[in-house]
Amino acid sequence: MSQLYFETESSVTATCLQRQDEALRHEGAADNIQIIKDSGGTVLFEVDCTKLGECASLQGRVFDRVVFNFPHCGRKSGVKKNRELLKNFFFSCVQVLAEDGEVHVSLCNGQGGTPADQPKREWHNSWQVAAMAAEAHLILSDVHPFDGEKYQSYKCTGYRSQDKGFHVEKALIHVFTRSLLYTSAQVVKVEEVVEEGNVQYTIPAELSDYIFRGFLCSGSVHPVRLVQDFLLKGLEEKWSVSMTTETVPLLLSAKQLQMSCCDVDSTDCYRIHLLQKDHNCDAQSSTDKQKCQLTFLDSQVGADSQNIMSGPCVISDKTCRVRSKAAESLRSAHSLDIDPEEENALYMLRPSLLPQMEELLTKKEELTNSAGKHGENDEDNRSGEVKVNKKEGGCGDSNGVTSLLFGISGLVFRNVPIKLWAQPAFHELLLRGVLPSQCEPITLLGQRLETLLKPYGVGLVTEQRGLRMTAQPVGLVGKVFASNAGDNAGHVSVTVSVNLDLLAVLLFSIPDWRLLWSHDPRFLKQFSLCPSPGTHFHPFSLFPEHFNFDISFWTGPMWEEKKFHAVVREASHGTVEQVKLIDMFSHPDLSQTSYCYRLVYHSHSHALSHTQALQFHKHLESLLSSRLQVTIR
Repeated sequence: MSQLYFETESSVTATCLQRQDEALRHEGAADNIQIIKDSGGTVLFEVDCTKLGECASLQGRVFDRVVFNFPHCGRKSGVKKNRELLKNFFFSCVQVLAEDGEVHVSLCNGQGGTPADQPKREWHNSWQVAAMAAEAHLILSDVHPFDGEKYQSYKCTGYRSQDKGFHVEKALIHVFTRSLLYTSAQVVKVEEVVEEGNVQYTIPAELSDYIFRGFLCSGSVHPVRLVQDFLLKGLEEKWSVSMTTETVPLLLSAKQLQMSCCDVDSTDCYRIHLLQKDHNCDAQSSTDKQKCQLTFLDSQVGADSQNIMSGPCVISDKTCRVRSKAAESLRSAHSLDIDPEEENALYMLRPSLLPQMEELLTKKEELTNSAGKHGENDEDNRSGEVKVNKKEGGCGDSNGVTSLLFGISGLVFRNVPIKLWAQPAFHELLLRGVLPSQCEPITLLGQRLETLLKPYGVGLVTEQRGLRMTAQPVGLVGKVFASNAGDNAGHVSVTVSVNLDLLAVLLFSIPDWRLLWSHDPRFLKQFSLCPSPGTHFHPFSLFPEHFNFDISFWTGPMWEEKKFHAVVREASHGTVEQVKLIDMFSHPDLSQTSYCYRLVYHSHSHALSHTQALQFHKHLESLLSSRLQVTIR
């Protein structure tokens, strides 16, 4: 069925494998053909559904909907032949299908092999319709009952190639749409200022699709942003919340991480080799430092003025450059090539925003003290002030300390093994306030967070000096912890750290965290009206198949398993959701060890066929041999 050009009506083209004289022998065929022609449609004969692109009458035409009711090879053919028929049909119909078109395939109950069939057949005894469609980059987007009563003149015949009906009770219509194609990882180079030094480096290939996505931008309707707005609005009922708009770099130095109270395991950090570093101790003059003041905005949920990003970027020739306010003054600095061995342990992608928040708060305190010394009427100092709307019911003010929570959010990175809920990158929301100890701020914050999140399965567990927020099946989603408030006697510094991505999965019932990073417009379309938490996400790819492949190889004494996981992420385009070590053997005479891993390929965002998964797996073998110098067994 195709839409007529500049018209609202639809045009139907019916095809038949038989010759016209053979088709007319069937009861009612002549009447049906005439009805189609009278309604402006076309009937084509001798058209093979597995070779639609070769049909001369269909050349140059595209269809909005291709319908194939109850396909069958004929006679007593087995499931393998019918699978092959489906696969070839799907390959054929995508040649004449519009970009946003649909393919409708009606199958008898049990034939499709999906959970929608009741009862469901064993996998090997079904037609595996979703897997066959995936071979042609189609995804199963909907399944609904076949209602034969709507078509009074429809007669289902052809059982074993006879004029004999077959059972259509509980038959299902499977609706398929196009999937986005897989794209290769790009080389992304970043330039930014870290500790008053201008550095350049390359983002690891497996992380290239995670950066500069702008999920937390002002006006974003991404579920990660919606969850952040929901949390801030809920907390603002008790405390004033002020989110910083200060741009912070993606890169951290080891010194910055060590000086903070961040409890991230250093082995989970992405170590970065610098391509170049500009040294200039006088890069930022004292005047510049005074002007480079922090700006905080009172958190107004949904306000256009609030733009919370991990950092702006300009993309050119696959190069992303992130510059802070001092970047321009560093351009004239002397450029030095970096020895990778010396710099290997000095820099890392930020595993948490905590070190940078502590630096921002320290600078803010210095600016506030400086402003006090120079008088309240100094115009330059006013730009660094923070207006606070005090909330009733929060911890009261004492010794100049208000019930204010300062916040920052952005992307962080963890070099973790591939598991179902292990994320190499996610968005962290970090809030910190210095509050009176007598108010028991951790308890108050915990109670408020529990009120907000308990309906979505998040529970709080008390631990030493804080709380842990957990939920099934995702695990840890956040923490509330205390630290020394310094000179503020009787006060405690309280920090809230939240994984916004996992909370988005829980609050919107998203089946896989990787969907948050999908480029498919059908994902964000469901959030265009800013639905409230508790609204269920409807997957646009139903019942995607799992494919298991094993890989075994010999390694040398310098084997690093995390490098293996990094290569798996890159080679598989993120489609491997689990990696399991199933066997290991160390040779008694040679300094080599054999590993055998089982990889589970599964994708909710793209069509993933057995052929495509195998192609990714072969590519993995090639990358392992060339990069990690392993010997594939």
